[in-house]
Amino acid sequence: MATAYADIAGERAADAAAPEGVRVAQAAADADQESAIEHAIESVEHAVEAVEHNVAESIHNLEAAVGHGGDHGEAGMPQLEFETFPSQIFWLVVALVALYYILSRVALPRIGSVLEARSDAIADDLDRAAEFKRRAEEADEAYQTALAEARTRAQEIAAKTKAEIQKKVDAAVEEADAEISARTAESEKHLAEIRESALRNVETVATETATALVDAIAPGAADAKAVKAAVAAKLQN
Repeated sequence: MATAYADIAGERAADAAAPEGVRVAQAAADADQESAIEHAIESVEHAVEAVEHNVAESIHNLEAAVGHGGDHGEAGMPQLEFETFPSQIFWLVVALVALYYILSRVALPRIGSVLEARSDAIADDLDRAAEFKRRAEEADEAYQTALAEARTRAQEIAAKTKAEIQKKVDAAVEEADAEISARTAESEKHLAEIRESALRNVETVATETATALVDAIAPGAADAKAVKAAVAAKLQN
């Protein structure tokens, strides 16, 4: 009996460490099992009371028999008289056998079945808890895998977008360089035209000025071709 209660106490301690869902699932089963154990204990108590009653009745009969024979001698305590030892031993053996029979056939099987059912329920709850834990681990693993795939995809998209942007930037820079080169060539051409026009104007002005100076110094002596050739030679130098 003490061992059975110790097992029950150990199982209750294990239940206290179990998950909340497992404890809730076992609450109803605990009430039924405790009720069955209490019923078995009551049956044992009734059997013990019956044995005690039989022993008391036997002792009473022995005392009555001893008292009836008191006319032939002095009466004493029947349980201390050697004549009553065989009867006392007999009823003691009968009581012990009856108690053992009741315990082995009624109380202990019920307690054992209750403990076995409780152990099976705990094992089932632990199996379900392990299954829930396995599912949770699988879900977490799937989440981590999906997260890693999402990160890889995001990095690929970012790299692709960066490459496209860089390509567009390079194309824009190349286009700008081409436009700048074209405008630079056009500007250089325009400057060359301006320089050439300026040189022509300078040559004309210089020729006219030289002719005017020659006419001023020596009227009628100026040769237009000679003056022009001299100005052109001077400008070239």
